Amino acid sequence: MNREHNNEEPHEIAHPEQYVFTPPIDIYETDEGLVLYADLPGVSVGSLELQVQDNKLTLLGKVEPQIPEGARSLHKEYEVGNFLRSFILSGEIVHSRIEAKLANGVLRIFLPKAPKAEPRRIQVNTG
Repeated sequence: MNREHNNEEPHEIAHPEQYVFTPPIDIYETDEGLVLYADLPGVSVGSLELQVQDNKLTLLGKVEPQIPEGARSLHKEYEVGNFLRSFILSGEIVHSRIEAKLANGVLRIFLPKAPKAEPRRIQVNTG
């Protein structure tokens, strides 16, 4: 529309840009399994999704902007966005026993290994 023929000023629609970040990850191995730590600042338990499908672990953490109502930004150094990361799991991880805990913006995921099969001696009979 041409503004000259419209008495209304155009409305700005606030669509904050959504960034997707790759969270930094630390992975440790123990005798029992793998322990994964992910930094997810601003992510709450309610906005965190963890999925395992086809040996692929995916984590998605959604972050909502923390802007007071009626405020306008004067200076901004921290970009708001979602966190996304995927991993291919080895076949020795027991998917049904994966545990996750989120505390102080750090996600801890325990990926238990299946117990190793003990060698079994097979009796050979004659004839």
